[in-house]
Amino acid sequence: MAREFELRKEVALDASPEQVWEAIATGPGITSWFMPHEVEPREGGVIRVTVGDYTQESTVTAWDPPRRFAVRSQQADDGSVHAFEYLIEGRAGGSTVLRFTHSGILGEDWEAEHDGLSQGWDMYLHTLAQYLRYFPGRTATFVAAEGPRPSGQEETWTALKRGLGLTGAVTEGDTVRLTLDGLAPIEGVVDYVRPRFLGVRTSDRLYRFHLRAAIGMPVAVGHHLYADDVDQKEAERAWQSWLSRSFA
Repeated sequence: MAREFELRKEVALDASPEQVWEAIATGPGITSWFMPHEVEPREGGVIRVTVGDYTQESTVTAWDPPRRFAVRSQQADDGSVHAFEYLIEGRAGGSTVLRFTHSGILGEDWEAEHDGLSQGWDMYLHTLAQYLRYFPGRTATFVAAEGPRPSGQEETWTALKRGLGLTGAVTEGDTVRLTLDGLAPIEGVVDYVRPRFLGVRTSDRLYRFHLRAAIGMPVAVGHHLYADDVDQKEAERAWQSWLSRSFA
């Protein structure tokens, strides 16, 4: 049975309210820490997210730069509806507090969806903070790929660590070195570790690995590459090949 829900998050950001607004309320900004978006900049405007063959349109329900931005999706076939609100508050010294609310109606698998959304937003809001701290004003190329069908969560985590050259317990600050056919060598540090997510930051990229075996979905990557010379299709082919090998 469908059920109402509400998630509230708060994050301190090392950026001005204007910088935060650009990151959360414009197409290039949202693409640079979340997923590819297009935004019609007005109340009543269309906001569109596109990943691969998937596209979803929503409506801008509040447009008050640089203080409040809100969006509401159309109702899906299962009755689910999603609404998002961002409240931006400047602080002394040029920093900002962002208060985020995700509410609406979820479908029959309410508990699993709610847990997955909460964990996912923790990761994405951390990514937003990393973007504003290390890559402010830069626009990312978004690279996404999926691995084979999932095995158990533990097996997926073990294969991911092996593929990234990590051993033992993984902690933030660990060094990652990786070579993919067709791409320049990757050297960075782990910036995020949770049961379903691993994040790696380099001098010009944020790599995000999604371990989704617990919800019956394959491992996936959703990377943000800030270099000017990125070939998106080539990068996606390289990561698809790496996932296929690592999680065969």
